[in-house]
Order: sequence, then C-alpha cells, then structure tokens
Amino acid sequence: MHGLVSTDLDIRRTFARDWSGMELVADGIARPRDAADVRDLLCEATATRTPVTPAGLQSSTTGASITDRGWLLSLAALTRVHDIDVARRTMRVGAGARVAEVRRAAAEAGLLFAPDPTSEEESTIGGAIACNASGARSFRYGATRAHVRALTVVLADGTLHEFRRPALEKNTVGYPMIHDPVDWFVGSEGTLGVVVEAELGLLPLPEHVTGLAIPFRSAPDALAFIVAARESAYGAINPVFAPLTGGGIAPRCLEFFDARAVELVREYDPGTVWSDDVRAIVYTEDAGPLGHDSEAALDGWLALAEVHAALADEIRVYEGESALGDARRLRHAVPSIMNERGARCRLQGGRKVSTDWAVPYRRLTEALDMAHALADAAGVERSVTYGHAGNGHPHQNFIARNADELARLQPVLTETLTRVVAMGGTVAAEHGIGKLKQKWLPLQATPLQVQVMRSLKQALDPHGLMAPGNVL
Repeated sequence: MHGLVSTDLDIRRTFARDWSGMELVADGIARPRDAADVRDLLCEATATRTPVTPAGLQSSTTGASITDRGWLLSLAALTRVHDIDVARRTMRVGAGARVAEVRRAAAEAGLLFAPDPTSEEESTIGGAIACNASGARSFRYGATRAHVRALTVVLADGTLHEFRRPALEKNTVGYPMIHDPVDWFVGSEGTLGVVVEAELGLLPLPEHVTGLAIPFRSAPDALAFIVAARESAYGAINPVFAPLTGGGIAPRCLEFFDARAVELVREYDPGTVWSDDVRAIVYTEDAGPLGHDSEAALDGWLALAEVHAALADEIRVYEGESALGDARRLRHAVPSIMNERGARCRLQGGRKVSTDWAVPYRRLTEALDMAHALADAAGVERSVTYGHAGNGHPHQNFIARNADELARLQPVLTETLTRVVAMGGTVAAEHGIGKLKQKWLPLQATPLQVQVMRSLKQALDPHGLMAPGNVL
C-alpha cells in the first residue's frame, strides 16, 4: 500500500463524518502533499482497483466527502494561493485552500472572489468546485462555475490534465458538450477526476456595500417584498414600485429567514433584540457599480419596505466590513445551530435532514406552503426555513430525533421534491446530489440524461473508481 495511506482506525474515524449526519469509515486515508502525490496515489489505486473519494474539509451536507469504500483522499494540504494577476483579474489556487482565505487574498489585491458559501471558513475551493457551490451573493454573481477559468485535474489513471475555458466567441466543432471540458468537472462531486488546482476569475471590489435586515410580521409579506425587490432591480419593474426605488436598488443577495430561523438568531445572540411582532426577516446587501448612489439606494429600499408592510422601526443597517461580518455570522448561526442539534441525535439514529430544492422565484410562497402542509399532514415538526429566496431557493432544515422520525420524514421529502419538480424546480440547487440525494435524481433527470452522464463517467473513469456512491 502507498506510504501516504494510513489504515489506523482512529485516523480513519477522524475522517468518517461530514455535515450530512452520516458516518462512513474509509479503508484508508490518503493525505497527498502536492499534485505529484495525487498522481502517484491514483496510479496505484488504478493498478489495485481501489476506489478513491476526494475530500476537502468535509462540509458536505450530502455525504459526498465520506466513504466506506477504498481510500478517502484528503486534499486539505494543497492550500497554495498564488499568481494573483490584477490586470487579468485571475488567481491560481490549490484545491485545499479555504474559500474564505481565497476571498481575503483577492480583497488584499483590491479584487472580489464572488462565490460565498455560508461555510466559507470550513470549505475548500476544491469542494466548492466539486458541488458548484454558491451562497447568498450568487443572486448577483452566479455560482462557482461562472468564476472558474481553468482546472488542473488528475484523472483516475493518474494522468494530469490542464483544462482551460476557450476564448472563442463562436464554435461549431462537435457536440456542444465537448466545447468546454472545464464544465465536466464543476459540479461532478469527485466522480470524474481530482481537481488539484484552479485558476479563478475575480471581479472589482464594490465601491460601497450596505447591508439591511428588514423584518416583517409574516413570511408571505417578506417573500412578496423579495419578488418586488428582484423585479425592481432587474428590469421587470412594477410601476407601483418604480417611482419609489428610482430603479436604483442593486441587491447582490436577497436572503429569507422564517419565524423559526429568527428564533435561532435570537438564541445565538441574545443582544440582537427583535420584537415579538417579527415573524420573518429579509437580509439584503446593496452593492452598485462605480458611481452608484448608496444614499438614494437606501431611500429606495426603505420606501419599498414601507409599501410591503415591513416593520420600519426595526430595520437594521450594516455599514462597513466589521458590521457586514457581524450580519454574516448571524446568518451562519442558523445552519450551525441546526448541525449541533442534529449531531446530538445520532446515537438515537436521528440527524439533521436538510433540503436544497429550488423553484422559479415567483412560486416560492406556493412551494413553501405546500412543503409545510405535507409535514403537518404527516405529523412531522416543521422545518427551520431560510436561505436564498431571491433565487427561489430555500433551505429546509429538519431535526429527526430518532430513527423512527427519520423514517417518517423521508416520504414527506420525496413528495415535496416530486411536487417541486412538477413546478419547474430542482431537487438540488447548490449542495449537489452526493449519496443522500441519489434516490431523488430520477425525479428530475430522465433515463436518457442519466445514460449520457454514465457515458462520460465511463470515458474518464472506466473502472468506476472515483467517488463511488456519489451522484450515480
């Protein structure tokens, strides 16, 4: 066995859990120091037909970063951040670099790395690429895929390849799916190869960012406000709101917290005092282009909030990096507390169960009403609901306290996702499929689509060694 692989049981147990609530103990833990080590490990894995599952800091919520088959390949040591090119707005990053470290390095150069998964301090660039992670600011900037310029990938046979996005504006050579191989790997969850380094695209830092937490008496009021804000900012302007906003609001996120999520924020920070009238909160950050009138934009936000019956006296404004960081920590507190509660249920066969569905944004209120009604009918405690409502993408977090509750919850989720897909939605908007959601892939992907996916898998990983159990 390769010298970089440990079979010590205590070490293997250290890598046996991610944020999914599952526990899988690998046969060995491989900890490469660089791309050359990755190549050596995969050459041996192919020769011995040993499955390999790449992992970063194991913040996956779908079980994608744990395995009980073969080696777990920890890329946490590949942390190099280098070659920041301010003129081209690019940087080179090792797969093990933390997303937050990449963001800070870009900011020091006066640039922005836009993807901002809530777990940015606990997730790696390789993991973000593997599941095409997004975050709150994906409302403005898109998910990770849009910010990947090139990838260095080691395939299952140990060969190293550099894939770069074409600079062509026109191309009709072959099927469209072969035009840009970078897209084969973004979102592939480790099933097609091991990303060891990436070249990332950067953006100019916004001149000014203002955060606003806008409270409401009800979830429908908050969600109606989000629809109006999105349409005011992106051209489909409702004439009722246009005179109020002046077309000047520029949200880069539109986040929603239901009443149960608000209670978790109160639990995390008792000094954050919201009145009992607050039953939902919308958090947004206004970040316009150079010359954007931030004061006029703030007036526009306040006017729009007043039209939608926001609790105007309790609106909070966050100015400056420190205050924006405080707001971000409050947002992160919601999934963090739910992860802790779920972990306490493991001995009873329970865990946190999270959904990651999305629908067309105008149908989000309808979809959430449907999801809550299904939980109520089954006698399941309603979820804590929060997340990226500007994209029609909430997170529902349930706590199954024991194995019985976990079993009763599964048909509720299956029926919810079946109806979500019927509404034109998706079963997985940003966390990927992993192992936990594999059973729901056929709700959305047709047999023909799955066949095409298997064909690509066969071409790049003919022995089926990469990340077994993920996606397919």
